Amino acid sequence: MAAPVEVYEDPLALMDEIDELKKKQDATILAHFYVDGDLQDIADFTGDSLKLARDATKVTTSTIVFCGVHFMGESAKILNPEKRILMPDLQAGCSLADSCPADRLAAYQAELRAKGHDFQTVAYINTTAAVKALCDWIVTSGNAREIIDRVPADKEILFVPDQHLGRYLSSVTGRPMILWPGSCMVHEVFSIQDLLRAKRNNPGSLVMAHPECPANILEIADVIGGTEKMRKYVASVTEPKTFLVATEANMIHPLKKLAPQHEYIPVPGIMASTGETCACNRCPHMARNTLQKVRDCLKNGSPEIVWQPYFAQAQEVLKRSLLE
Repeated sequence: MAAPVEVYEDPLALMDEIDELKKKQDATILAHFYVDGDLQDIADFTGDSLKLARDATKVTTSTIVFCGVHFMGESAKILNPEKRILMPDLQAGCSLADSCPADRLAAYQAELRAKGHDFQTVAYINTTAAVKALCDWIVTSGNAREIIDRVPADKEILFVPDQHLGRYLSSVTGRPMILWPGSCMVHEVFSIQDLLRAKRNNPGSLVMAHPECPANILEIADVIGGTEKMRKYVASVTEPKTFLVATEANMIHPLKKLAPQHEYIPVPGIMASTGETCACNRCPHMARNTLQKVRDCLKNGSPEIVWQPYFAQAQEVLKRSLLE
């Protein structure tokens, strides 16, 4: 059955309605930097996955509406079992999380142990709760280096699911890693030709790239970092600059708000099927979050992230990795 098509509604009227419903439902809205700008503007907290996971634990209302993707809503529930966690759209998944199913990870861990490997499993936060329950550490692009330093030196590291982030972390920490072959559909599509062309057309511009990008993009980048590092960097540069931004295009919204003196140009992606370039640096899952769906989930009290038995196991590793 096809999903119902959203009928146009006035965004300002929707924002007013959401405001009213928030009070009625005792709710706080959290929005990731990769959702549309209008959702970031109505949110009580905006940020990357590390900041939002921490913010969720400071929320005083009984309900949290999480504008992001499924694993983020799960993490909010795991860290706040007593709160009601609503999501605008439960279908908002993640290509990275999908690339590492829990059963396949468990089988691979058993295979490595059988071969005599003594390792700890470090998972990027872009994973399901079932996968987190199998891991020793959870990292975000913001805290990955310090977490890697906490892995005992005599242990090998199995890094899941993002091979590009794992390769980058291995190069900056000097720790060899066994890499799971996953990647993010948004960061995988950046075209090196487009980036070089954009650099040529914008002399003096700086390239900012997320460490989830493939190595050939990172080699050209002037600044490599997660969303928080990007924000800090542009805020630290007073002289107006042109930044070529290689991450989800909605990230430009918080950068503009924080440092409006700069120009930000999204780096287009490339369609693997046809070889043509496109604006496919938009995450289709993040795009499922809309003002109408925020209003509807507040109105209906659903969809809700419901506590699962394996959340308890994931809770211990999440708390230790993100909150301690």
